[in-house]
Amino acid sequence: MPISLPSTHHLIQSSLEARCALKHLQRLRDHGYEAYWVGGCVRDLLLNLTPKDYDIATNATPDQVENLFPHTIPVGKQFGVILVMDSGIQTEIATFRSDGGYTDGRRPDQIRFCEAKEDALRRDFTINGIFLDPIRAEPLDWVGGLDDLKQRKIRAIGHAPTRFEEDHLRMLRAIRFAHRFNLTIDPEMF
Repeated sequence: MPISLPSTHHLIQSSLEARCALKHLQRLRDHGYEAYWVGGCVRDLLLNLTPKDYDIATNATPDQVENLFPHTIPVGKQFGVILVMDSGIQTEIATFRSDGGYTDGRRPDQIRFCEAKEDALRRDFTINGIFLDPIRAEPLDWVGGLDDLKQRKIRAIGHAPTRFEEDHLRMLRAIRFAHRFNLTIDPEMF
């Protein structure tokens, strides 16, 4: 399956969500921070689907994000996540992080801020671990997500049983993604 990215110009014309996310990403960069689109929006763009929302990962701390944007909601500030509100659109901006242990099977017990690559390595599936520089239309893939999308498969980042022990909902997400995107589930995940 060919993987290609639509031009940023096309995204700006077609989606208020994309315009807001691009504006927020550019604001972060203008203030000296590293920032990328991440997660489902990148996966959807690579599958030639229209994302419903856009998430940004950055090295800006939650406090720095709150100081840069006038309308924010600290929905998961303890995990590095701030919602930025603009024109009725919410964009999730999360600080690059590494997760500690998971004792409740859902949320990390502690986090620490880190670099982009380490943040990618803590994510659930390779297809969700691709970062995108939307200005250059350049993906950053430390986890093999681009190859997995081309091969139409869903695979955990790292050791699958460990990923599922961390967050039990990942099992349901794997099935949902496999069905929604017509992907084959990697045998290790069973």
